[in-house]
Amino acid sequence: MKIQFVNDAEVESRLAAKGGTSDLDLLDAYSRAVARTVQETGAAVVHIQALSESKNRGGTGSGFLISPDGLVVTNSHVVQGAARLRAQTPDGRESRADLIGDDPDTDLAVLRIDLPDLHHLPFADSGKITVGQIAIAIGNPLGLDNTVTAGIVSALGRTFPARTGRLIDNVLQTDAALNPGNSGGPLLDTRGQVIGVNTAIIPSAQGISFAIGSKTAEFVASWLIKEGRIRRSYIGVAGQDISIHERVARFHQLRQRSGILAHSIEKGSAAAEAGVEANDILIWLDNEELRSVHELHRLLVLREPNRKSRLTVLRKHELIHLWITLRERG
Repeated sequence: MKIQFVNDAEVESRLAAKGGTSDLDLLDAYSRAVARTVQETGAAVVHIQALSESKNRGGTGSGFLISPDGLVVTNSHVVQGAARLRAQTPDGRESRADLIGDDPDTDLAVLRIDLPDLHHLPFADSGKITVGQIAIAIGNPLGLDNTVTAGIVSALGRTFPARTGRLIDNVLQTDAALNPGNSGGPLLDTRGQVIGVNTAIIPSAQGISFAIGSKTAEFVASWLIKEGRIRRSYIGVAGQDISIHERVARFHQLRQRSGILAHSIEKGSAAAEAGVEANDILIWLDNEELRSVHELHRLLVLREPNRKSRLTVLRKHELIHLWITLRERG
């Protein structure tokens, strides 16, 4: 048998002759997709300056327009503590930015700027985001305006702690390079839709960055625009995630294998009035599974305060259904 070696140029030539797709063709397609996305979306990304009371200087970050009338989404930590806010568009126009709403628990904020002819970005359908798809970040890292980096979506459904200590739900992990100043900028797909809001990096790691998912960002932004804040329900339980024994789960025909162990119940709280006891394991809220403390937090955001709900607990291997009136978190 005769072995014939060919070089890369020959491979490319043969593929082209056969109508095949070469590596160069794929790289060109990738480059064109990124370049097209940046050209179509870059005008909607703004540079935000958070100015202190005593100086005309302060922190900087990024944001992006979500409406033609000047509504801008950014991170809460970008605007927190600022006496004044200013925004600059890529074409050099500047405007005062007014804070419409702020939610430190999801590290999101909404501003409004007053400029004409503004380009804006739509949110992507989070259900269609997949691991491995192209992710394009645009922002102002280290004060370098309209910097573009690209990579892929590395993982979905991560949780990440906000500065308040609460876990942020539906976080995307990406390997697109981010630096201080990228915070609040958009993470985009190749259709020019926002799949996430860039929010954090791990300084000691390379290629690991995080963005708040589009579903969370769109939900929070809509409430901030409407009310200026997020109204979260609160039940008054201090707890931790706990595994449910396999035999107990099978006996009660539970699909889940974890719940929330109630360590303590706040006196006079909704949980106390409903009859929740220490060492109860919280299982369901209105038939929604409570597999973790994080899951409870997520569900409480979605429920209006003063709403009566059915809370199911596992108490000494017995399922007990309690009625609980949710209260607004102070």
